[in-house]
Amino acid sequence: MKLGNCLAAEFIGTAWLVFCGCGAAVMALSSPANGIGLLGVSFAFGFAVLTMAYAIGHVSGCHLNPAVSIGLMLGGRFSSARLLPYIVAQLLGAIAGAAILYFIASGKAGFSAAAGFASNGYGAHSPGGYSMVAGFVSEVFTGFMFMAIILGATDKRAPAGFAPIAISLGLVLILLVTIPVTNTSLNPARSTATAIFEGGWALQQLWMFWVCPILGAALAGLSYRVIAAEPAASA
Repeated sequence: MKLGNCLAAEFIGTAWLVFCGCGAAVMALSSPANGIGLLGVSFAFGFAVLTMAYAIGHVSGCHLNPAVSIGLMLGGRFSSARLLPYIVAQLLGAIAGAAILYFIASGKAGFSAAAGFASNGYGAHSPGGYSMVAGFVSEVFTGFMFMAIILGATDKRAPAGFAPIAISLGLVLILLVTIPVTNTSLNPARSTATAIFEGGWALQQLWMFWVCPILGAALAGLSYRVIAAEPAASA
């Protein structure tokens, strides 16, 4: 597929991910009448990935995440020549999705992005008051596992057609466990977009939500090449 088509798909898909996932946290979760809770937010992110996997997976691979692109590259599934353009498209898409969300959310009296805007954080800005170290370990480990799920589900030896379901449910499971720790990033583009609109502490803590997801995904990409390597044919 032409690079331009892939970048357009990544832009649209990442915008959708941020709008739906973070929108569930910013708008629906904040409305007591809706009562979607942690479960609802987790499934909103999962459904966003699932819908885009079937919508654009055949165009761009539906990475939607710089860490995923890096993990796939290190796992031998993605061209290094396309890595930087993909990351740029994902960042721009995430910011566009956050901008649309901000515009809609600001239509309600009393709205303020300073309240957090679904940003990721640790310490005083962790939803459950978890420390930086706890957040660091959580993000690296879940980043590793999410990437391992992606690599395994999309392996040519895996059952065909089920990868989007496994990946989306894996994301939901991770979110159900770790949203209280850091609001769960796994995705530097998603974290950057919401931090820009929060504009304060979220930008100061953003470093961790680049380092950890990328570190976890990179470790998964490198280790999967060893763990899942096909045995050499006997002479």
